[in-house]
Amino acid sequence: MTPVSLASVLLVLGDEELLATRAIAGAVDAARAVDPGVDVHDHEAAALNPGEIAELLGPSLFGGRRVLIVRAGQDARKDLVAALLSYAKNPDPEVHLVVAHAGGAKGKAFADGLRAAGAEVVPATKLKGHRDRVSFVRDEVRRGGGRCTEDAAEALLAAVGNDLRELASACSQLLADTDGRIGADTVARYYRGRAEVSGFTVADAAMAGDLPGALEALRWALHVGVDPVPVADAIADGVRTVARVSSAGRGSAYQLASSLGMPPWKIEKAQRVGRGWSPEGLADAMYAAAECNAAVKGGADDRGYALERAVVAVVAARRASVAR
Repeated sequence: MTPVSLASVLLVLGDEELLATRAIAGAVDAARAVDPGVDVHDHEAAALNPGEIAELLGPSLFGGRRVLIVRAGQDARKDLVAALLSYAKNPDPEVHLVVAHAGGAKGKAFADGLRAAGAEVVPATKLKGHRDRVSFVRDEVRRGGGRCTEDAAEALLAAVGNDLRELASACSQLLADTDGRIGADTVARYYRGRAEVSGFTVADAAMAGDLPGALEALRWALHVGVDPVPVADAIADGVRTVARVSSAGRGSAYQLASSLGMPPWKIEKAQRVGRGWSPEGLADAMYAAAECNAAVKGGADDRGYALERAVVAVVAARRASVAR
């Protein structure tokens, strides 16, 4: 539990989704460590008005600690910015205000004002340099109690790509499957021939309606020896995740995380993808994914063809959703 995570006013500054999500979750967890019954409110800045802020930041009738999360602070209207900056100058010690701001020029005066008012700042900017990503991988393994050599981090970046969420997931998997000492040979055993492609690469492109991209990724994956079974599983998981999140209704990713049993970043991703899908389209895609799984796992003569057919069917369902 760090002083930053328990700050009365916390500014999470940057547009790297994974880092921002972790910072927000860390603040909530720290508050819960002090008060397990902490009251958490999670809102988008554009949907809030000063009247609601006054109520959310005011003393609770029942006492106890409270956390107010304001997401996309760069989208806050002037009256909301004024109310939050006024509060930040004299915050309630029992209330923790967490503002997530993408950084950049939009809404910069708001971020600067929070700094000037004494807000603790947690950087969450995208990692642009290769060395920064190598350091991220090594730190990620260290956070999980393991050790990672520099050449292993380099190898993992080559195998998985630059997306921090996928890198974090890969680190977690390696830690779970090994004794925690990760070298280049460890990465080679798990990711041989998978440079820059995985079943999730195929699934993400298909769910986004990118047929050329999905087929190219699929053919490359099969060419370098990726097993068809995890590709079929990834397609099914992609469809199922979007369907579950879409049926859960409105709400922030953090609010839905516990009920859906998914990490917030995965819910946010599914919410973005889900805007292009209709219920009928998702039903068609689920049927195609189920057929694909049966063919791939049932020993079809041409499992690659079964995967291609599923990709084409999922993209067709996505395009039909847009046309409806």
